[in-house]
Amino acid sequence: MGSRRVVVRLRVRRYFCDRRSCSRRTFAEQVAGLTERHRRSSVGLTSWLRSIAVELGGGPAARLCHRLRLAVGRTRLLRLLKAPAGPDRAPRVLGVDELAFRKGCAYGTVLVDVEARRGVDVLPDRTSETFAAWPAKHPGAGIICRDRANAYTKAVKEAAPDVLEVAGRRHLLQNLSAVVEKTCHQHRNRNCLRKHTEEEATVANLPEPPPMLLPPAELPRTQIVERIRHRYEDIHRLLEKG
Repeated sequence: MGSRRVVVRLRVRRYFCDRRSCSRRTFAEQVAGLTERHRRSSVGLTSWLRSIAVELGGGPAARLCHRLRLAVGRTRLLRLLKAPAGPDRAPRVLGVDELAFRKGCAYGTVLVDVEARRGVDVLPDRTSETFAAWPAKHPGAGIICRDRANAYTKAVKEAAPDVLEVAGRRHLLQNLSAVVEKTCHQHRNRNCLRKHTEEEATVANLPEPPPMLLPPAELPRTQIVERIRHRYEDIHRLLEKG
C-alpha cells in the first residue's frame, strides 16, 4: 500500500466437528474473496502473482515483484502456474505446428485455436500417433491448418479424414522462398539469365547512367582504430627496410 508492505491481521472463527468419522477435527472460517485454505496471501494478490508468473516466468517475475515490494520468490511463483483444463471439443479451425522444448534436441506439438488466436494444448512429442489420438478424443475441428510435416499429414488422414487440410501462411511463404532460392542457385553459374539480361539491354538501348562517386568511408577516431592504424604504418615501414 503506497510502496509499503501490508500485513492483514484477520480474526476468524474456528469450527470443531463432533463426528468421530470425520477426518477434519477442526477447521477455520474462510472469508469469500479474501482467503483460501493453506494460503498466506489474499486471493487478489495470488491472482496478481499468477498473472505476473504467466507473463514473465520464474526469475524475471521474482525480480519484478521485488521492485513492486512483493515478498515472493521464484519457486513460489512457479508453483502458482497451473496447467489449464483442456477443452472437450476441438476448435473449428485448429492450428498444428511443432514446438521446440529445446532446440535441436526435444520437440513437441502445439495446438492453437486459429480464430481465437489462443493456445489449446501442447503434446509431448511430434509423432503421428500422439497427434492422431488428440482429434479422436476432441472432435469438432472442421479445418486443420498445419505445416507440411509427413507425421501430421499421416495423423490427419487416420484420425480425421473428412477434415479440410490447409497449409499455414508462414509455411507457404517459407516454402516459396526456399524454391526461389534453390532456382536462383541452380542458374547462378549458367548463361541463360545473363543472356536474357543482355538481350533486354540491347532492345532497350538505354544509355548507361553515370557512375556515382561515393565519399570514402572513414573509421571513427577511436583509440583502438588509431592503434591499429599506427601498427599498420609500422608494419609497412619495416617491410620497406627489409
